[in-house]
Amino acid sequence: MEGLLTVQLLVNVIVCILVIHVILGAAGIFIYFERKISAYMQDRVGPNRTGFNLGQEWLPKFGFWGLGQSLADGIKFFVKEDFTPANVDKVLFSLAPLVGVIPALIGFVVIPWGGVWDAPDWNILGLHFAGGPVTIAGANINIGVVYLLAVASLGVYGVTLGGWASNNKFSFLGGLRCTAQMISYEIPLGLALLSALLLCGTVVPNEIIQHQSEHGWLLLLQPLAGAIFFICALAEANRAPFDNAECEQELVGGFHTEYSSMRYALFPLAEYSHMTTSSAFFALLFLGGYHLPGVPGLQPEHTGLLAALLKFGVFFTKTVLVVCFMMVVRWTIPRMRFDQVMMVGWQSIIPVALMTVVVTSIMVYLGKTTIGPMLIANAIMVVLMLMAMPLMPKYTANKRVPLYGSRFSPMPDEMVLTGPTSRLAIEDRPVQGTVATH
Repeated sequence: MEGLLTVQLLVNVIVCILVIHVILGAAGIFIYFERKISAYMQDRVGPNRTGFNLGQEWLPKFGFWGLGQSLADGIKFFVKEDFTPANVDKVLFSLAPLVGVIPALIGFVVIPWGGVWDAPDWNILGLHFAGGPVTIAGANINIGVVYLLAVASLGVYGVTLGGWASNNKFSFLGGLRCTAQMISYEIPLGLALLSALLLCGTVVPNEIIQHQSEHGWLLLLQPLAGAIFFICALAEANRAPFDNAECEQELVGGFHTEYSSMRYALFPLAEYSHMTTSSAFFALLFLGGYHLPGVPGLQPEHTGLLAALLKFGVFFTKTVLVVCFMMVVRWTIPRMRFDQVMMVGWQSIIPVALMTVVVTSIMVYLGKTTIGPMLIANAIMVVLMLMAMPLMPKYTANKRVPLYGSRFSPMPDEMVLTGPTSRLAIEDRPVQGTVATH
């Protein structure tokens, strides 16, 4: 028993308990961030009134900038009616949200949030905990990256089960879309990951960060693999422009059409938890993890307790910034059609990911893995892509049918004007400007 009690085991338990609560709390905060970011990008205000008194005037507000909005939304989900439609598979209908959220909440355990801490021996309540080098992670396993990739792929089962068990054609179509999309984008995700692992020569998370501290962040060495990984992470998390599984214009609400109350709330919770885990994975692989060049205390060789806490803060900050960038992407790029999503995956991203793996293997074999040769190799790949695009077969399944006499197919000698012609309409400042309003 004494040999099993180590500081590493104690740290693993503490990190698991701490980070899972941080991710659960961050999911609500990220929803608030998304609403504020979308409001800023659309020139709106967003949530700005709700405090932590939940509308009760006899309580102090304890809030500003609408920070209580996420808490109010969470309480709303608890008190709403949990309605179960008729003719659904009640067991799978209730199990699906749990199946979706559990993989998102267990993937973080291999992330080395604080690097390595050289811990002393501890004596707690008469028990002796052996010290030594301790990895600040939920689980210190050598196949961490493989575990993370395997767990992330399980999230599709919750969506598929929810769509099938709802006994609703819109939900079923949403589940089918999610399944096809996940299978398609798992391939380039794994290939982009393989490109990074080939360069690092290891699957151990701490050694990946060590490699980046010595040779530079992989986002600089392999920007193409980083872009592919980020795109596939969006698709895996069902984020725009890949959120066709819940396309409101076509599928009402998609796979969660029939869900309400907390069973519905588990689906957004799983989405934002998956975003957090995949962003931490991206920061680990391509942004150096906790490493910041030239900053004392944030290098792998710094193993003090204060350095571990600083590394934890830097790592989580990078994760939050990547999540916010995902939100910016959502409110910048419109949703693609589902056939376009599949076409982009199979005809563009997968071939490029294969090319990236081949080129990376050649560069590793030649020993040209510094930042200069790798950037040149990535530039050559981009040039080859641009040259090959005109030679690729054109996808014409949804070609626009000409409508004679329309603005897209005008009659002979007809001049089509699609913009406004009134001087008042094209004046930037119609009231303060020079155009007469009467």
